[in-house]
Amino acid sequence: MNRLSPRLVGALLLPMLLGAGVSVQADEAAADGEERDIVRIAVDVPYPPMEYRTPEGELTGFDIDLGNALCERAQFECTWVVQNWDGIIPGLMARKYDAIMSSMRITEARSRRVLFTEPYALSPKVWVARQGRDIDIADRAGLKELNVGVQRGTTQDRYVTERYGDVLDIRRYATADDVAVDMQSGRLDLAFLNYPVALDTLQITRPESDFTQLGPRINSPQSIFGKGNAIAVRPYDRALAEAFNRALDDVYRDGTFERLMQRYFDYDIRPPSRD
Repeated sequence: MNRLSPRLVGALLLPMLLGAGVSVQADEAAADGEERDIVRIAVDVPYPPMEYRTPEGELTGFDIDLGNALCERAQFECTWVVQNWDGIIPGLMARKYDAIMSSMRITEARSRRVLFTEPYALSPKVWVARQGRDIDIADRAGLKELNVGVQRGTTQDRYVTERYGDVLDIRRYATADDVAVDMQSGRLDLAFLNYPVALDTLQITRPESDFTQLGPRINSPQSIFGKGNAIAVRPYDRALAEAFNRALDDVYRDGTFERLMQRYFDYDIRPPSRD
């Protein structure tokens, strides 16, 4: 029978008495007999190189590897739950899982619904167009009658909507992968994507690619893009958030974060708070 481990009983007792449910269960770890808390983590797939499936169907990517490292430090028994982006916060609040680790940016609107850990990464955004297209993002008049693809409900969606909704035809997709597919098929003039996603799906830095980055990488304003990517939990699960924060400190301190970063990226994704 599952039961709460003594490590979290004290921290979670007050919310339990107040009627809040406990999101972290416990089980016996088969390998060493130690009691470990079971934590279910939601992730939106595919979103390479952050989270995606191997040809064999296994989940992998930067967030997956980092999440597993954090769970080991926190002595959690973690399982991954695949959830589409549109329903990822509602699923958390409905207790389908205990945390979200899917490159979710800390924003003011999301912070009113969930509790975030400290930021662990910061990935810039970029405009992408087909090679040879004469498009100037700074020329608003020249953008009229063009369309752009974004992943629905993301900070990219909000940025384009607020800054270019009056001149661009915005087409919203369930996944960034769907945006890339329509760019490749020629149904989109522009895409606004996370930089690592644009690198992976549209190969924007390779000489042989059909696509190119327009303008600089974008990470501001903070009012839209937030302070960085973080793990989200339910507002009353402070003990869980604090456990992840301690684990994040550990993986930064011992070099694990940097090793994982170098495995997946050729640029620095550490947020300013970790510099």
